[in-house]
Amino acid sequence: MSVSPRKAGFLPVILGTMIHGYTPARSFHETYGVKSVMLGKYKTGFTWGSSILDIELHDDISEDEGFLRVLTQKARQLKATYGVPLVLVPSNDMYVELVARHADTIRQHYVFNSPDETLRSQIMDKQAFYQLAAQHGIDIPATQVHQMGEPFTLEVDRFPVIIKPANPNQWWLNHQKIAGHQKIYRLNSIEEVHQVVRAVEASDYRDSLIIQEFVPGDDSRIWDAVLYLNSEAKCELVTLGQVALQEHESHLVGSYTAIISKYDEELMLKFKEFLETIGYTGVANVDMKWDERDGVYKVMEINCRPGRSSYYPAQMGHPVMQYLVDDVVFGRRKGLTLAQADILFRVVPKYVLRKYVTDPETRAEVDRLLAEGKDTNPLVYAKDISPRRNASLLRRYLVQGRRYEATTWRHGL
Repeated sequence: MSVSPRKAGFLPVILGTMIHGYTPARSFHETYGVKSVMLGKYKTGFTWGSSILDIELHDDISEDEGFLRVLTQKARQLKATYGVPLVLVPSNDMYVELVARHADTIRQHYVFNSPDETLRSQIMDKQAFYQLAAQHGIDIPATQVHQMGEPFTLEVDRFPVIIKPANPNQWWLNHQKIAGHQKIYRLNSIEEVHQVVRAVEASDYRDSLIIQEFVPGDDSRIWDAVLYLNSEAKCELVTLGQVALQEHESHLVGSYTAIISKYDEELMLKFKEFLETIGYTGVANVDMKWDERDGVYKVMEINCRPGRSSYYPAQMGHPVMQYLVDDVVFGRRKGLTLAQADILFRVVPKYVLRKYVTDPETRAEVDRLLAEGKDTNPLVYAKDISPRRNASLLRRYLVQGRRYEATTWRHGL
């Protein structure tokens, strides 16, 4: 049974239908009992049929004109029905960009907390972000930027190297036209690098490529931080986690499937100070990897939104969506919390963790947390009563092991 938006005092409106959208919906329902409205483009097994969501699909919601039309019309309808603030949560990069670009118009109908367009574009453009990070003492891997259409010479001198787009949104719009497309390429020779650059040059992607040294080590060397900075750019929450496992299919690498909560005050404060200094507002998700060669955490990227795995702060007792609601609906300000807990986030079955988490120390922690019942899969929610969705999750459960077995991405190589 859900609480009415009038009783909750607000109504969440979530943009995007993937895992990124489901986990905030679960958090809203767990914390307030309120059912979210979800707007998106695609039907997915993560959210379709969910009993804690009312979903609408619109083919043109990813386009500026359609986005404004859909959100404006929906806001008028919801305001007329409920008369409460509408809390807008863009769950992926495309929607974050659309909200930032049309913030003045959208703010007439919704309350939200996202970085402004100038800062968002600076962080999401990898080339601009790495320059910004270097100015503020944030360590990054050795990096080269190649602009499409210009002569190419490889400058990074340690293999393997990673190739990824400087502009993820433009990349996604053109990915089907890139021969052998991958979300991230890991390459072992200069010949492979040139092959990928040629394939991208032949596509319609015209922004830059990031060529970067691959920091050695398996998934357990990857770390994740989630921060919430209120509307006044003051940090209220920092959480930290060590990745136990990520997706190993090449088009999903960088999506974490298991995280163990951690605490490192110096590291947490470093990101807090950086984001406050640059005037960031909203949820930030920091991806980094420990480089044993240099003894530092090297930041890969910062996402201007909750990440796919950003439910783990809720497991630690600090739902990010509660921070958002307190900020934009109720105007409550909090002091800084550096969260501590002992939990395991996972969106894969236990049998996958026991087979594919291979680092001995990390595996021991995973086994302990599973044995103590301190793990949560946010996709499995007892109050989400949906036979259709549960059947989809069961199919996913059965094939996840086979997908890891057939992977083309071998971590730590």
